[in-house]
Amino acid sequence: MGLLANPRRTTANYRAYERKHLDRLRFIRRCRNLGFTLEQVRDLLRLSSDEQQDCAEVDRIAAQHLAAVERKIGDLKRLASELQRISNLCQGGGLTADCRIIEALSPDSK
Repeated sequence: MGLLANPRRTTANYRAYERKHLDRLRFIRRCRNLGFTLEQVRDLLRLSSDEQQDCAEVDRIAAQHLAAVERKIGDLKRLASELQRISNLCQGGGLTADCRIIEALSPDSK
């Protein structure tokens, strides 16, 4: 994916990772765990390689990601609310043919 430079090889042809490789891998993993896209990670890595660069672009990437996270949180809250609503419809112990949750999830339900 081009996010990590190829490490040198030992005489036995093993990859010899250095501390800088591990630090970069940890940075990539942290970004991915926080939901940044590969393109955003690539941009953040590029920007982090120049310590004298203005961080406005980093701020822009972070703000863009924050907006996406906030949209997802809103979607998840609406989903949780809907699941709570339809779960309250279920009395349990019945047949799935009569299940109000299945009914509410069906495309024909209103």
